Amino acid sequence: MMLKRWSCLVLALLALSAQAAEFIKADGVAPPALALKDAEGQLHRLDAYRGKVVLVNFWAGWCPPCREEMPSMQRLKEKMAGRQFAMLGVNSGESRAELEEFLQTVKVDFDILLDSDSAVTKRWKVYGLPTSFLIDRHGKVRYTLTGTTEWDKDEALALIEALLK
Repeated sequence: MMLKRWSCLVLALLALSAQAAEFIKADGVAPPALALKDAEGQLHRLDAYRGKVVLVNFWAGWCPPCREEMPSMQRLKEKMAGRQFAMLGVNSGESRAELEEFLQTVKVDFDILLDSDSAVTKRWKVYGLPTSFLIDRHGKVRYTLTGTTEWDKDEALALIEALLK
């Protein structure tokens, strides 16, 4: 487990030291299945969000870049209230207890899902944290991003607004 965390930390630091994170336009294919429970045990399935634009963000509490972008994700959620938009934060490789400890220090109220064994993370081919996917109303991946961004500003907000139209 410790070696896994060090590997992920190295990937996260490499992502931080690289140029600014860039959104990569995807070819509009359906993503792998996603069906995970939140901390309260409620099951969330990505296909249940069809008709909405969905931000799927893979992260971990020990990951400094992941922690850095959480406040902007919360602001984005608040900014998009009442619109056909949803966010799913997929906590990768951590236990329920680790997630709950994190949520005591960082206050967010969007859906956080547990991928304790990282099976979904691997299926989605996430190689560094944070990694995000913007899914259109038809359930197709339109953009990917490895690294952090200010979700409630500039390019990120413009891409989401365009998908909402």
